[in-house]
Amino acid sequence: MIPSIIERGQLIETFKYLNGLNNVTMEGLFERDGNVRTRNNGQKLLLRNFKTSQAMNFFPVKIAATWNQLPENIVSAGTVNTFKNRLDKFWITNPPSTTSY
Repeated sequence: MIPSIIERGQLIETFKYLNGLNNVTMEGLFERDGNVRTRNNGQKLLLRNFKTSQAMNFFPVKIAATWNQLPENIVSAGTVNTFKNRLDKFWITNPPSTTSY
């Protein structure tokens, strides 16, 4: 069962941004974690801290924790369709622990 259509769509858009598949510049939207000793996947996003609750609703902030929990074979997919298929199969066997939507 896919937890949320919105969350799935945001992960797909994140994949596109990080792989340069959108015509939108990624400058300032996401920041990759520079820590080379990461677990799960090598494309972790930096989790930002904010003082206001409004900033927590900003798309890159909401999706970064979910993105960081995905395994390497999903985030390193070669195409968007491969990413979608692997994500759906992963969520069937490993549903996300929390959904904020």
